[in-house]
Amino acid sequence: MKHPIRVATGVVCTVAAVAGIVTAANAQRRGGYNFASGKDIYEHVCQGCHMADAKGAQGAGAYPGLASNRKLQTPLYPVLIVLRGQKAMPSFSALSDEQVVEVVNYIRTNFGNSYPNAVTLDQVKGLRARAVQQQAQRPG
Repeated sequence: MKHPIRVATGVVCTVAAVAGIVTAANAQRRGGYNFASGKDIYEHVCQGCHMADAKGAQGAGAYPGLASNRKLQTPLYPVLIVLRGQKAMPSFSALSDEQVVEVVNYIRTNFGNSYPNAVTLDQVKGLRARAVQQQAQRPG
């Protein structure tokens, strides 16, 4: 018999993930998100999968932790992931360049992360064009 806490955790993670995907789909249909600060964007768009403490979750899928994540040390890595998506994470290209800057800089300076060299608007603008082009060239 499965442990009840593990089952409950799996159910919670599944519901949170579905809510996050539905939020993303609705935002793309409406033409964007109405959140300005990195904290607001994280709380309304990202934490459904990555959790409030940014430690990620295991359940119906694997949702990587952003807390104390050394991959975030490279400033443009999270920008690319937000714009293109990765594995089960959809693209959040409906976020404006300004919103991408805000949320990426937020996660890079919170949750046990303290990476210097903030991402700039020019960097996001330059990477968006390449990320969208690369995404269009993916097979499948």
